[in-house]
This record gives sequence, C-alpha cells and structure tokens, in this order.
Amino acid sequence: MITNILKDKPTRVFIILAGIFVANALIAEIIGVKIFSLEATFGMSPVNIMIFGDAYSFNMTAGVLLWPVVFIMTDIINEYYGVKGVRFLSYLTAALIAFAFIVFYIAIRLDPAAFFVTSKVEAGVPDMDKAYGQILGQGSMIIIASLTAFLLGQLVDVFTFHKIKKVTGEGKIWLRSTGSTLVSQLIDSFVVLFCAFYLFPLIAGQKGQVWPLGLVISVCIINYIYKFTVAIVLTPVIYWVHGIIERYLGHELAGEMKRAAMNR
Repeated sequence: MITNILKDKPTRVFIILAGIFVANALIAEIIGVKIFSLEATFGMSPVNIMIFGDAYSFNMTAGVLLWPVVFIMTDIINEYYGVKGVRFLSYLTAALIAFAFIVFYIAIRLDPAAFFVTSKVEAGVPDMDKAYGQILGQGSMIIIASLTAFLLGQLVDVFTFHKIKKVTGEGKIWLRSTGSTLVSQLIDSFVVLFCAFYLFPLIAGQKGQVWPLGLVISVCIINYIYKFTVAIVLTPVIYWVHGIIERYLGHELAGEMKRAAMNR
C-alpha cells in the first residue's frame, strides 16, 4: 500500500510540500520568542522610521526568517491542490502548534535535576531551568493570537489567490502569489499584534500590558514593510519551485492538477 502511495507523483509532491509547510510554521512559532535587530544583524544603524511622531526600527521576532517559506508553500499548494489542500494543512498545522505548546507547558513544570539547573553557569546561565521555561513558555495570549492570525491569514491568502487567478488565468504567477501574500500578511501582522497586545490584555483586565493602539499600528507597519519587501524579493523562488514541480510531474499532469485545483 505505502509503495503505491509513494509511487504516485502528485501524492509524493503533496507530502514533501506539506512537510516543509508544517515544519517551518512550527519552528517559526518556537523561535519567535527572540526579538532581533535587522539593522544590527547587517552592521547598520537603526533606520528610525518616523510613524505617528515616534521613531521605529526593524526589531522583529526571529520567526520572520521562516514565515516567508510558509507563504511560498501556501501559494504552491494552492496552485496544485486548491483550497481544500491549503485549509487541511492550515488546520493540521494549527493543531500541531497547539499540541507542541501543551507539551512545552508540561515539560516546563517537570522538576529539574539538581545538576541541570547549574549545568550552564560557566556559559553565563545561572539557572538553566528558568531559562528553559522562559524560552519555551510563551504567554497563552500570544499563542492564541498567533494561531488566530495564522489561520485567518491562510484563509485570506487562499481567497485572494483564487480571485486573482480567475482574472489572470494560468499566467502571471508573480501577481497571484505576491498579491495574495501581501493582502494576507497585512491582516496577519495586524491581527497578531492587536489581539496579543491590545484586545486580549484588555479583556483579561491586564491594563498594564495593553499597548496604545497607535503603537500597535506602528509596529504592524514596520513588520509589514519587511514582509512586503521579502515577498517581492522571493518572487524568483516561486518560479523556481514551480519549475521543479512542472518538470517532475510533467506539463500535462501539472496542468490537469491546476485546473482541478481551481474547481475544488
């Protein structure tokens, strides 16, 4: 049975794309706890973009390193497997991310071995157990906001992608891929920040953690400028991946799959 499944080229391609999609989304959520300076990484001074009278630089979560890969996989899967393929993987990925954080929650609360706590003192970490908890123990509000934004962004991406393709047909891959990403990530960027740092703390009565709405919008703009730029820069990669799949499947089979994807 498994031999027949793996011999089927469309199925094999879907498994590979799904694996890349899920792995990158999950890793992006985990590494997103780190905030890095894009300018300092490239040896540059902060750009200090003025938004609403305040200066902002490109200080972002490390998750932005991998989310572009997820965007590309979304569009590729959408192209060949349609709305149902993307939705299935989006729901599966969200469930696996939630499962991962539940496991992290349990692991953090296990009593540490005495030697583990002091095992990295020489490396500058006085309490390894606390460090472990801080890295893996992201706040529940951030996790819920991130999952909400991810699912909403994916659904918007699928909808926009197919609307553009109905107008452009098989041509202009760059337009539907980049266009759908730009629309979905505008929503994703705002939703995750608005929910995590404004709406949810407000509902929970944690007024001290509520960001001013202007700050939410400003940080959203900075994040979106980065995502907008990356989406444009990665356009050749989308064509490259399309080329690999077309050669592997054959133009006749690939064309048949794309037509079926539009009608699903």
